[in-house]
Amino acid sequence: MGYEKQSFDRSGPSHLTSIDWQNPQHQRSVAACLVQGVYVVERDRQEEREGPQALAPPWWEFFHSKLLRKLVDDDGSSIFGAIYEFNSPVEGKPRFVIAFRGTLLKKSTILRDLDLNVQVLRNQLHRTSCFEIAMQAVWNMVDAAGDSNVWLAGHSLGSAMAMLAGKTMASNGISLKSFLFNPPFPSAPIERMIEDKRVKHGLRIAGSVSTAVLYIATKAKQQPQERSHSEENPFTTLSAWFPSLFVNPADDICSEYIGYFEHRKKMQDIGAEAIERIATQHSIVDLLMRATGNQPAPEPILHLIPSANLTVNLTPSRGFKEAHGIHQWWRDDLQLQSEVHEYR
Repeated sequence: MGYEKQSFDRSGPSHLTSIDWQNPQHQRSVAACLVQGVYVVERDRQEEREGPQALAPPWWEFFHSKLLRKLVDDDGSSIFGAIYEFNSPVEGKPRFVIAFRGTLLKKSTILRDLDLNVQVLRNQLHRTSCFEIAMQAVWNMVDAAGDSNVWLAGHSLGSAMAMLAGKTMASNGISLKSFLFNPPFPSAPIERMIEDKRVKHGLRIAGSVSTAVLYIATKAKQQPQERSHSEENPFTTLSAWFPSLFVNPADDICSEYIGYFEHRKKMQDIGAEAIERIATQHSIVDLLMRATGNQPAPEPILHLIPSANLTVNLTPSRGFKEAHGIHQWWRDDLQLQSEVHEYR
């Protein structure tokens, strides 16, 4: 991330001279800027920029917010998140925003950030010290201000952190407004790899059927007490939470969310919703590991969610870096397509 992109004056949303907190586009832009603030405050730390030389403060001060607390990794000194506070209550405006940055490929952060990405792929992010710190911060802010006054935001790896925090709260009956930019979907990017819609749909149907069959077979092998416990479906519990997902079809890291939700509708259209209700909440890799005894205890899959407000940026991107970047999400000239997906 070069100096120009770190500078609010050079790359920030100068068009937002007045914030309408009821406007979803303004909410999206503010949330993205606060995530960028976490990136830049960590870069300030790395570059030893302090006082007037620091580039991070304008990313929140422009919106009359203040940095309440930096979330620092226990396994190092890097700043992976931040808690922002807003005063002067206005309808639609949060009291606190908890934001998480994504991966920074710099000397002091690369090893830890790559390890966290591996934990996302292994579905083990919930076992990391970073997530423990993040989750405690979320609980503290909700206790202090109430769930309607707390927002979550994150980009890439940070959106996985925010998603897991949001899912944890939702499983406790608390739905937090969440802005998840370019959230990772660990799967083959069928959406990008295959252009033929019929072939793409056929592959997804085959995947859904295989997943459902394997799940039923795995469940049949369970002991009665295990089966009784598994009937408590955490996926259904999460269905009342509607996080806002922002994805770019040219970004292989997150683009599969487009197919994930579209496939649900197509399965319903052909009368196969019962199969998809099973497949949409399970990973075939996870089921295979359980079937072979490599993962005895089932755990919810981080990236699979029942409901969402999915926004797709259809604006042409000049390569992966732009398609995956946080900067796209505060632009005012985007061609966006949004749809609410509700799990029933």
